[in-house]
Amino acid sequence: MGMPIRRRVTPQEYLAIERSADRRSQYVDGEIYAMAGATRRHNLITLSVGSTLRLQLKGRPCEVYVNDMRVKVSKTGMYTYPDVVVVCGMPQFEDDEMDTLVNPTVVIEVLSPTTEAYDRGDKAEHYRRLDSLKEYVLIAQDRPLVERYVRQPNDEWVFSEAYESDSMVHVSSIDCELRVSEIYSQIKFV
Repeated sequence: MGMPIRRRVTPQEYLAIERSADRRSQYVDGEIYAMAGATRRHNLITLSVGSTLRLQLKGRPCEVYVNDMRVKVSKTGMYTYPDVVVVCGMPQFEDDEMDTLVNPTVVIEVLSPTTEAYDRGDKAEHYRRLDSLKEYVLIAQDRPLVERYVRQPNDEWVFSEAYESDSMVHVSSIDCELRVSEIYSQIKFV
């Protein structure tokens, strides 16, 4: 995560700024952090995953958002934009603007060199505080690797990973499958 772009602000100030901004920013602990643009690989992976999930969820009471749906972790006050978000059941929003989701079921982040440590560490810690969150998925863009964390009934998280091209990642909370080869179908690794 980058350097904050201005003084400490309230969540209401952040939302007012963010809703009129040209670029997206995250909000953590009273500070606004500008988000960097995504690479070609990042965009291809995000679109592949989002469209695959959307097709599999067709006709079910779930919605898939890619890139621009802000998520608020109410318990910590963090506002962020996951790469892919799925909500099943009735989506709940912070206010009437309906641009800040508070009850995601699945959050998927495509790892970047500048965000990987944050996505695995502090951001994951925030996400785990979402009562609605059932799965957190991390997807590498520099090599075939999909890591999945699944919340258990006792509130513990179980880890699994897939890296073989013919491997399937079962996103069990929404009963969807992601084939590793499809996630990376347009990506060439050197």
